[in-house]
Amino acid sequence: MTNAPENKQVTITNTIEPDKEDKKTIYSIDNFNLWYGDNQALYDVQLDIPVNKVTAIIGPSGCGKSTFIKSLNRLVELVPSVKMSGSIKYNDKEIFSPKFKVEDLRTSVGMVFQNPNPFPKSIYENVVYGPKTHGIKKKKILDEIVEKSLKEAALWDEVKDRLNENAFGLSGGQQQRLCIARCLAIEPEVILMDEPTSALDPISTTRIEELVQELKKDYSIAIVTHNMQQAARISDRTAFFLNGEVIEYNDTDKLFSNPDDKRTEDYITGRFG
Repeated sequence: MTNAPENKQVTITNTIEPDKEDKKTIYSIDNFNLWYGDNQALYDVQLDIPVNKVTAIIGPSGCGKSTFIKSLNRLVELVPSVKMSGSIKYNDKEIFSPKFKVEDLRTSVGMVFQNPNPFPKSIYENVVYGPKTHGIKKKKILDEIVEKSLKEAALWDEVKDRLNENAFGLSGGQQQRLCIARCLAIEPEVILMDEPTSALDPISTTRIEELVQELKKDYSIAIVTHNMQQAARISDRTAFFLNGEVIEYNDTDKLFSNPDDKRTEDYITGRFG
């Protein structure tokens, strides 16, 4: 990573103590700082993301949530002015090491964005796009991937008879589940979600939340959300970001019922944000 400007002193309340049986983490972030040009967006971020759990990232607009989650698969590097310092390790390997190919990282770490973004192709071609890119050509294998991925995304029963139709003919909630299926088709280990339900109606939101609970059996999930109730419903652990700092990171039940920092309490009770 590039040399970065001197960062300001911050105080982080990180009281989480994983259970003895639950120490395994998929990501370890240590003193991670990020700048857009001369403007610092993240300050000394330090937290671990556990395996097969849902980690919610909460905080007001502009606090660094999306920047943080895009750092986890190096999408943030697409911004030319970005500078970083500190460490992000994925499966104990430094993701910014020259030895760690970004293509391998993005194969293992899928991303679902705020607005559904299906390709202007058929439902079938959307799902097989990734596998085809990775060299899978046999139709039988591709057919199996499509069925498996759409079933995992709770969409198969709704679209199995219209796989050759354009994906834009689906509802917003169905399009988002298709994007999740497209992500699952490359068999990632981690799914990153950046406010995946903010553009959806309540029924579609419920479907996605139920899906997240199913998916965590097989995947580790980090989700950015503005919705406090959603974070409380679906996550196992929650990190509260404010002005680029991690103010508090703890088990979700603990953070919402008895936060350690007054700023956390003020945010989750609606006093600001």
